[in-house]
Amino acid sequence: MFSNTCNALGNTIDSLDISLITGAALVDSINPCAIAVLLLLLTGLLTLGDKKKALLSGASFILALYLTYLAIGLGLWSTLQLTGLGDWLHRIVGFIAIIIGLANIKDYFWHGGLGFVTEIPRSWRSWMKKILRNVTSPLGAFVAGIIVTLCELPCTGGPYIFVLGLLSKGYGITPVVATLAYYNLVFVLPLIVIILLMHFGYTSAVKASKWQNRNIRRLHLVAGLIMLALGLWIFLN
Repeated sequence: MFSNTCNALGNTIDSLDISLITGAALVDSINPCAIAVLLLLLTGLLTLGDKKKALLSGASFILALYLTYLAIGLGLWSTLQLTGLGDWLHRIVGFIAIIIGLANIKDYFWHGGLGFVTEIPRSWRSWMKKILRNVTSPLGAFVAGIIVTLCELPCTGGPYIFVLGLLSKGYGITPVVATLAYYNLVFVLPLIVIILLMHFGYTSAVKASKWQNRNIRRLHLVAGLIMLALGLWIFLN
């Protein structure tokens, strides 16, 4: 499946756009939002003492995240094509990337400054914690994954909008589906690594959460520099 996706990308999307899309997906993949939510879910599940159920529930959560994000991307792309806004969005993707980059860099130097942070809105976090604490099964994790994905959009949607802008310049449905499938695979890859490391005992939810809290500003800086570079690249080429 992965090789077929890569072949579809290589045959229909030029190498520059693939590089830009990969860069944006990497920014999304290190976004603190999805990682924090997965760790919160796994922390609650592991208190039940069933590592197998925790693994299956974590995988179910990631699958829901992947499918929901993919469906949102296809829905937004279709809307752009129907409304004719795709050409407009394509013209400003560089500007979008620069704004996202500067917002993340701001959170490295001044976390939460200017009245916002490029993470899940703080007013939503207690509500999301209640949902995740009630998850006790893979099915519940899947449903929670759908809900959480919708809540995460203000936090994770910036790079996705950037990619949709790139894809709005006349590509057909086949390369768009392949590209978004690839993008979302890169997006969830760190989450897959986390649940495997936890399942095989190489780390724990507490240790992973502490690592994220220690490095959250650095993650914002890396994400910001990548998005800033992508935006400048588009303007200069």
